Amino acid sequence: MNTTQKKYTDLAICLIMDILGMSTYSIPLIGEVGDLFWAPFSATVFFFLFKRKFGLIGGAFNFLEEILPGSDVIPTFTLAWVGKYLIGKQQEEPDEGLKKIE
Repeated sequence: MNTTQKKYTDLAICLIMDILGMSTYSIPLIGEVGDLFWAPFSATVFFFLFKRKFGLIGGAFNFLEEILPGSDVIPTFTLAWVGKYLIGKQQEEPDEGLKKIE
C-alpha cells in the first residue's frame, strides 16, 4: 500500500472509530455503560494506528475522553489524523539497511 492509500485508509478508520464512539449517545444511560467496554478498545486501536509516543499519549487521552461522561463528542481520532497528516507530518524513521554509502 502506498503512502496516499495508507493516509486515506487511516482517515476512514478514524472516521469510523469517531462515529462508533459518538454513537453511544444514541442509547441514553446504557450508552455510558457501553463506554466501559468501548474506551479500552478505542484506546488500543488508537495506539496501534498512530504508534510511538503520539499513539501512547493519544491513546491515553482517547481512553479518558471515552470513559468520562459527556465527552464523547470530541472526534479524537479525526483530530489526531489531521495532526499527523495535515499539520505535523510525523517523520518516518529511515531504514537502517538503506543508508547512503559515501
